[in-house]
Amino acid sequence: MKKETTGYIQLIEEKLIYDNPLSRPEDLENFVVEGKATISFEEGSMRLKNGLDQELGQKANYVLWCPEEFPDNVKITWEFKPVTDQGLCILFFAASGRNGEDLFDSALAERTGEYPQYHSGDINAFHVSYFRRKEPDERAFHTCNLRKSYGFHLVAQGADPLPGAADANGFYRISIRKYHNEIRFSVNDFQVFEFEDDGHTFGEVLKGGKIGFRQLAPLTADYRNLKVYELI
Repeated sequence: MKKETTGYIQLIEEKLIYDNPLSRPEDLENFVVEGKATISFEEGSMRLKNGLDQELGQKANYVLWCPEEFPDNVKITWEFKPVTDQGLCILFFAASGRNGEDLFDSALAERTGEYPQYHSGDINAFHVSYFRRKEPDERAFHTCNLRKSYGFHLVAQGADPLPGAADANGFYRISIRKYHNEIRFSVNDFQVFEFEDDGHTFGEVLKGGKIGFRQLAPLTADYRNLKVYELI
């Protein structure tokens, strides 16, 4: 990777700072589940499914947080495979309290997996939604969305290249690159969208924070090889 500076081009190095295969129960030590999820391990990957009946609506959804605090400039990669079709996936990143608190600070309101708690509660975060197959309009026209919270600000969007479960060809490598105020989202090295945050229109530029997987009922999906690189 390269960044242009005045008069010269400086290389951006990627330093691996977190590597989790998500292949066995021990890999989720200290992870935090908000809501109720059924987590199993199938052929070396983590399988996520709702633990409550989908008829409960938002109460049936959940978030699985990685406990690590990550720096500002990062590339996050993981591998994803849909097992069923109806549902939706999200990755939260740069997540922390609105006043800079740690995401798990006891002063923050309890979160139980219901979406408004994450976009209009007491945390800030970016979140990318992909494999959006929940509502009829999402199933008819597939997109990936980037939102910035606090608030429900849709800041970038692109066509979703992921196939349905029946046509999925193994796992797909998904990547989020956050470098200062620039965010890029890719699937199998195909860039879906990019966003440059001006730090004013939708609030100040978010820095550091935690990452978490969110999944909507009744989707079943597999995940593996979560890696985070610091961009130097």
